[in-house]
Amino acid sequence: MTGVALSTAYPESVRFLYALGNEFKTIKLGLERIRGLLAALDHPERTCRFVHVAGTNGKGSTCAMLERVLREAGVRTGLYTSPHLVEPTERVRISGEAVSSEEFAWAFGVVHETAEALVARGAIDMHPTYFETVTAMAYVLFRQRGVEVAVLETGMGGRLDATNVVDPRLAVITPIDFDHEKFLGNTIAQIAFEKAGILKPGRPAVVSRQHAEAMHVLEQRAAEVGAPLLRASDWRVDHLELHPYGSRFHAMGPARAIEVDLPLIGAHQVENALTAIAALAELGVPAETIRRGIAATEWPGRLEVVRRNPDVFLDGAHNPAGARALAGYLRHSHHGRRVWMIFGAMRDKDLSVIGHSLFPLAAELIFTTPNQQRAFDAAEIREISGESRARVIPAVAEAVATALREASPEDVVVITGSLYLVGEARALLMS
Repeated sequence: MTGVALSTAYPESVRFLYALGNEFKTIKLGLERIRGLLAALDHPERTCRFVHVAGTNGKGSTCAMLERVLREAGVRTGLYTSPHLVEPTERVRISGEAVSSEEFAWAFGVVHETAEALVARGAIDMHPTYFETVTAMAYVLFRQRGVEVAVLETGMGGRLDATNVVDPRLAVITPIDFDHEKFLGNTIAQIAFEKAGILKPGRPAVVSRQHAEAMHVLEQRAAEVGAPLLRASDWRVDHLELHPYGSRFHAMGPARAIEVDLPLIGAHQVENALTAIAALAELGVPAETIRRGIAATEWPGRLEVVRRNPDVFLDGAHNPAGARALAGYLRHSHHGRRVWMIFGAMRDKDLSVIGHSLFPLAAELIFTTPNQQRAFDAAEIREISGESRARVIPAVAEAVATALREASPEDVVVITGSLYLVGEARALLMS
């Protein structure tokens, strides 16, 4: 690596980031701090083009499809997503590969040194938060590695999110639903207002199908800022074939049709694919490139099948809409099969709503405790949910081993409820 660097090792950089506190618990929404930091770094966020993606559900999957297709088109891509499943390096990808631990540590050194200097002279009020720091690191790495187009996923909301300092070539808003109400509001309209904050004057925006109240807010904001609003619903699905491990369909849009072989699992991914296709069409990507790129898309931990006989699925269904999507998939694609469900969740989640969608589908239910400070204790989940039939196995490794040992080859094992649980289980299952 060239440029300013410190000798900060990767484990030390990760420890410092974690010491800043949980990225949601210690979040400080606002753009003043990140803008001051980026100005001191000579504006790395201005050195490439961006596709900026917000929404409640499907934004990560949509980002993955966008990036993979752009890469198929020969573009040097960047991808910034959160949270990570196993290592923080996963959050920043260049040309499809997570940055190395050395690059991550280098970028941390650059950003941390700059932040400390700004704090020392009173130019910013405090060291940037976990999310602000890693977001700035992503911009620095994109500049360093010569990224041409970066796909940028908001962390929370949009209007005051640390990613919302870019002037994007295109904005994309996936379905808006309830999540993080403590920060974003208690109504769909309030949440949509926060998501609509990524719309920029004169920059086109592609929006997924939305609740009526969310669409009204998006339309109103687009008109206020002069952002042309394009609807994914202008594309329709023909000849849909849903199968347990993906889908096939024809995407029929304005003046073109694209045959889609989608490896991402679940009916909800069809809608995400339409949103990605509408965005890629607006970017001028040829139909055949879109077809090839989507067929090659991978998005770990979101209805990902990692073993067969029995089928083992990982899915971070951590909010009501995600739980409904997983429940719909299980009912449609695995009706009649015995479902083992391993479930763990963070304390900011509404167990009554998520559990209502998922727990009745499980023939065997195991509650566990992800290795996170803000995780529900497994016994608490059983008490709160009233699921007295559920087994409590606090250690994730033991919970997974139990299900694999006792399940029949014809059964389905689903590990869900939190991306932190999914990441922990994935590391065990893929080792």
